[in-house]
Amino acid sequence: MLYDIVTVFWREWVVLRRRLGKFILSRMIAPMLYLVAFGWGLGRSIQVAQGASYLDFLVPGILALNSMNISFNGVGAPLHTSRVFHKSLEEYLVAPIRPIAFVIGKVLSGVVRGLISSVIIIALAYLFGAHFQITGMFLAVLTLNCIIFSALGFVAAMLIDSHEDMGSFNTYVLLPMSFLCGTFFATDKLPEAIHYFLMLLPLTHTSSALRSLAMQGQVSETSILVLFLYMIVLLGIGIWTIYRIRK
Repeated sequence: MLYDIVTVFWREWVVLRRRLGKFILSRMIAPMLYLVAFGWGLGRSIQVAQGASYLDFLVPGILALNSMNISFNGVGAPLHTSRVFHKSLEEYLVAPIRPIAFVIGKVLSGVVRGLISSVIIIALAYLFGAHFQITGMFLAVLTLNCIIFSALGFVAAMLIDSHEDMGSFNTYVLLPMSFLCGTFFATDKLPEAIHYFLMLLPLTHTSSALRSLAMQGQVSETSILVLFLYMIVLLGIGIWTIYRIRK
């Protein structure tokens, strides 16, 4: 099965490697805008507890947000196009590759894209003067977030049958999480009912965990447990969608 996973992943890596320069440059634009607008602009007038600057507070949220978008779209967009428009998904379905290997290979390709873009943001953040810790647990949480949203992209691509509905999924699911799940401000500032609802979403726990690790070196076990549950459930659904199509 490992050989099957590597085969699926390697195809995606070859495509990415040929476009790596463009990929890196394009992934620098949005983070730089966030860092300039919120870190240097708005951030100068915002005070954060524990003596940290708003830029230090902001960077973990941007990492969570960016890794979500890149991982999701890195898997969801090309897979949806190949399934709905190019009809090339059938090449995998008739190949002697196990469904779980296909899912893991695709998800890993999204994880790599998410981590590459995260490295770019970390480098830019240091250039902008941010101060935060990067530990092994910090990288583990970041990777876990990439896995979750890569798997979500896989599931969406396998279940959504039109380009318009795929765009709607981004609008109704990813866009609200981008701004409300603790990326730019703490969720406890929101009304209590909304706060508890947002605590059910994975990006809230990623933002909280990354921020706690970056600023305090600690992380909530509850957040890690929630993220692991999301990962297991979404990977399971992804594998089920392949078996469903093969029948």
